[in-house]
Amino acid sequence: MKPGALLPHLRSRGWRVTPQRRAVVTVLERGAQHATAEEVHAAAQLIVPEISLATVYNVLTELVGMGEISEVRLGPRAAIFETNVTLHYHHVCDECGRVTDVPAPDMSTCLRSCGQGCEPQGAACASPVKCCLRLPELGSRGYSVDRVEIVYRGRCGCTAQ
Repeated sequence: MKPGALLPHLRSRGWRVTPQRRAVVTVLERGAQHATAEEVHAAAQLIVPEISLATVYNVLTELVGMGEISEVRLGPRAAIFETNVTLHYHHVCDECGRVTDVPAPDMSTCLRSCGQGCEPQGAACASPVKCCLRLPELGSRGYSVDRVEIVYRGRCGCTAQ
Protein backbone atom coordinates (compact mmCIF):
# COMPACT_ATOMS: atom_id res chain seq x y z
CA MET A 1 0.00 0.00 0.00
CA LYS A 2 1.43 3.35 -1.02
CA PRO A 3 1.57 5.94 1.75
CA GLY A 4 -1.14 8.53 1.23
CA ALA A 5 -3.13 6.50 -1.31
CA LEU A 6 -5.85 5.06 0.93
CA LEU A 7 -7.37 8.20 2.48
CA PRO A 8 -8.30 9.87 -0.85
CA HIS A 9 -9.77 6.57 -2.00
CA LEU A 10 -11.82 6.26 1.19
CA ARG A 11 -12.96 9.90 0.94
CA SER A 12 -14.19 9.24 -2.60
CA ARG A 13 -16.32 6.43 -1.16
CA GLY A 14 -17.90 8.83 1.34
CA TRP A 15 -15.79 7.83 4.36
CA ARG A 16 -15.50 10.65 6.91
CA VAL A 17 -11.85 11.09 7.87
CA THR A 18 -11.52 11.74 11.58
CA PRO A 19 -8.16 12.10 13.35
CA GLN A 20 -8.57 8.59 14.76
CA ARG A 21 -9.36 7.04 11.39
CA ARG A 22 -6.47 8.94 9.82
CA ALA A 23 -4.12 7.59 12.53
CA VAL A 24 -5.15 3.97 11.90
CA VAL A 25 -4.82 4.36 8.12
CA THR A 26 -1.43 6.05 8.54
CA VAL A 27 -0.18 3.14 10.67
CA LEU A 28 -1.37 0.65 8.05
CA GLU A 29 0.17 2.64 5.20
CA ARG A 30 3.50 2.87 7.02
CA GLY A 31 3.81 -0.89 6.90
CA ALA A 32 1.93 -2.39 9.83
CA GLN A 33 1.57 -5.59 7.80
CA HIS A 34 0.34 -8.62 9.78
CA ALA A 35 -0.36 -6.46 12.84
CA THR A 36 -2.81 -7.21 15.63
CA ALA A 37 -5.33 -4.57 16.62
CA GLU A 38 -3.29 -4.00 19.78
CA GLU A 39 -0.15 -3.34 17.71
CA VAL A 40 -2.04 -0.93 15.45
CA HIS A 41 -3.44 0.75 18.57
CA ALA A 42 0.02 1.22 20.12
CA ALA A 43 1.35 2.78 16.91
CA ALA A 44 -1.76 4.94 16.43
CA GLN A 45 -1.38 6.31 19.99
CA LEU A 46 1.90 7.88 18.87
CA ILE A 47 -0.16 9.94 16.40
CA VAL A 48 -3.38 10.45 18.42
CA PRO A 49 -2.57 9.70 22.08
CA GLU A 50 -6.22 9.55 23.19
CA ILE A 51 -7.30 6.95 20.60
CA SER A 52 -9.00 3.98 22.25
CA LEU A 53 -8.53 0.31 21.42
CA ALA A 54 -12.28 0.10 20.72
CA THR A 55 -11.96 2.85 18.10
CA VAL A 56 -9.06 1.02 16.46
CA TYR A 57 -11.14 -2.18 16.32
CA ASN A 58 -14.06 -0.23 14.84
CA VAL A 59 -11.90 1.35 12.14
CA LEU A 60 -10.23 -1.97 11.28
CA THR A 61 -13.65 -3.65 11.08
CA GLU A 62 -14.90 -0.90 8.74
CA LEU A 63 -11.84 -1.28 6.50
CA VAL A 64 -12.28 -5.08 6.39
CA GLY A 65 -15.95 -4.59 5.48
CA MET A 66 -14.95 -2.25 2.67
CA GLY A 67 -12.44 -4.79 1.35
CA GLU A 68 -9.49 -2.45 1.91
CA ILE A 69 -7.71 -4.74 4.38
CA SER A 70 -8.04 -8.39 5.42
CA GLU A 71 -8.49 -9.95 8.83
CA VAL A 72 -6.56 -13.20 9.11
CA ARG A 73 -6.74 -15.82 11.85
CA LEU A 74 -3.75 -18.12 11.99
CA GLY A 75 -4.69 -20.49 14.76
CA PRO A 76 -5.19 -19.55 18.40
CA ARG A 77 -3.26 -16.29 18.11
CA ALA A 78 -5.05 -12.94 17.91
CA ALA A 79 -6.34 -11.96 14.50
CA ILE A 80 -3.93 -10.00 12.36
CA PHE A 81 -4.80 -7.30 9.87
CA GLU A 82 -3.05 -6.86 6.57
CA THR A 83 -3.19 -4.52 3.61
CA ASN A 84 -2.41 -7.23 1.06
CA VAL A 85 -5.88 -8.24 -0.11
CA THR A 86 -4.67 -10.26 -3.10
CA LEU A 87 -4.89 -14.06 -3.09
CA HIS A 88 -1.95 -15.39 -1.09
CA TYR A 89 -1.04 -17.85 1.65
CA HIS A 90 1.03 -17.40 4.80
CA HIS A 91 4.14 -18.88 6.40
CA VAL A 92 4.31 -18.69 10.21
CA CYS A 93 7.68 -19.15 11.90
CA ASP A 94 7.54 -21.55 14.85
CA GLU A 95 10.54 -19.79 16.45
CA CYS A 96 9.76 -16.09 16.33
CA GLY A 97 6.12 -16.01 15.15
CA ARG A 98 6.93 -13.93 12.05
CA VAL A 99 4.21 -14.10 9.39
CA THR A 100 5.25 -13.88 5.74
CA ASP A 101 3.08 -13.72 2.63
CA VAL A 102 3.47 -16.60 0.17
CA PRO A 103 2.24 -16.07 -3.42
CA ALA A 104 -0.61 -18.39 -4.34
CA PRO A 105 -1.73 -19.77 -7.68
CA ASP A 106 -5.11 -18.63 -8.94
CA MET A 107 -7.49 -21.43 -8.01
CA SER A 108 -10.71 -19.63 -9.00
CA THR A 109 -11.34 -21.95 -11.98
CA CYS A 110 -10.76 -24.96 -9.77
CA LEU A 111 -13.07 -23.62 -7.08
CA ARG A 112 -15.86 -22.81 -9.55
CA SER A 113 -15.81 -26.29 -11.05
CA CYS A 114 -15.41 -28.27 -7.83
CA GLY A 115 -18.73 -30.05 -8.28
CA GLN A 116 -17.70 -31.58 -11.62
CA GLY A 117 -15.46 -34.29 -10.20
CA CYS A 118 -12.26 -35.69 -11.68
CA GLU A 119 -11.27 -38.26 -14.24
CA PRO A 120 -11.49 -41.94 -13.24
CA GLN A 121 -8.66 -43.10 -10.99
CA GLY A 122 -5.47 -43.69 -12.98
CA ALA A 123 -6.47 -41.31 -15.79
CA ALA A 124 -4.83 -37.94 -16.24
CA CYS A 125 -6.69 -35.41 -14.16
CA ALA A 126 -7.36 -32.03 -15.72
CA SER A 127 -7.38 -30.35 -12.28
CA PRO A 128 -4.99 -32.19 -9.96
CA VAL A 129 -5.22 -29.51 -7.28
CA LYS A 130 -8.98 -29.91 -7.23
CA CYS A 131 -8.64 -33.66 -6.74
CA CYS A 132 -6.07 -33.53 -3.97
CA LEU A 133 -8.18 -31.01 -2.02
CA ARG A 134 -11.16 -33.39 -2.37
CA LEU A 135 -13.39 -30.56 -3.58
CA PRO A 136 -15.67 -32.86 -5.62
CA GLU A 137 -16.60 -34.71 -2.43
CA LEU A 138 -17.55 -31.46 -0.73
CA GLY A 139 -19.64 -30.43 -3.73
CA SER A 140 -21.53 -33.71 -3.74
CA ARG A 141 -22.45 -33.11 -0.08
CA GLY A 142 -23.88 -29.66 -0.78
CA TYR A 143 -20.90 -27.59 0.36
CA SER A 144 -19.55 -24.71 -1.68
CA VAL A 145 -15.95 -23.51 -1.54
CA ASP A 146 -15.35 -19.77 -1.91
CA ARG A 147 -11.68 -19.63 -0.95
CA VAL A 148 -8.81 -21.76 0.25
CA GLU A 149 -6.57 -20.67 3.11
CA ILE A 150 -3.22 -22.38 3.45
CA VAL A 151 -0.78 -21.74 6.29
CA TYR A 152 2.75 -23.10 6.07
CA ARG A 153 4.52 -23.60 9.38
CA GLY A 154 8.23 -23.97 9.99
CA ARG A 155 11.16 -21.64 10.53
CA CYS A 156 12.00 -18.40 8.79
CA GLY A 157 15.72 -18.55 9.37
CA CYS A 158 15.55 -16.35 12.46
CA THR A 159 17.76 -18.78 14.39
CA ALA A 160 20.53 -18.25 11.82
CA GLN A 161 20.48 -14.47 12.29
